[in-house]
Amino acid sequence: MSEYKARVTWKRETPHFDYDTFDRTHLIEFGGGINCKASSAPEFQGKASFVNPEELLASALASCHMLTFLAVASKSRLNVISYTDQAVAVLDKNTEGKMCVTQITLHPKVVFDSTEPVSFEKINELHAKAHKYCFIANSIAAKVVIEAQS
Repeated sequence: MSEYKARVTWKRETPHFDYDTFDRTHLIEFGGGINCKASSAPEFQGKASFVNPEELLASALASCHMLTFLAVASKSRLNVISYTDQAVAVLDKNTEGKMCVTQITLHPKVVFDSTEPVSFEKINELHAKAHKYCFIANSIAAKVVIEAQS
């Protein structure tokens, strides 16, 4: 078993605590010493200049999928040169009418060593295997869609 910690800190800086006006800006401190300012999404009175929880969830899934993909490709003796992704989280109501991230779509683009042509079918097979073993994908209820880019 492993543990991973993040400390979240918020303090009111205004005299009133009104829903429409209180500042949602907070600090997230990660175990390795990295800190980032965060807020709620702008649609929920947050600041667009800071990361929000929905973006963090999308990035956690994209990062975990990428790391798992790289491990699978490496074990398959495929030489990856670069990997980029544009993850998109959709916030909507679930079947119970509660707001949640209902879907996260990944758009990974992988570049392999040019001496090793890799078919789009093989790339999709690697993504399917990576998704199967991705820790974050196995931890969330949202639908995960992987649309590999060629």
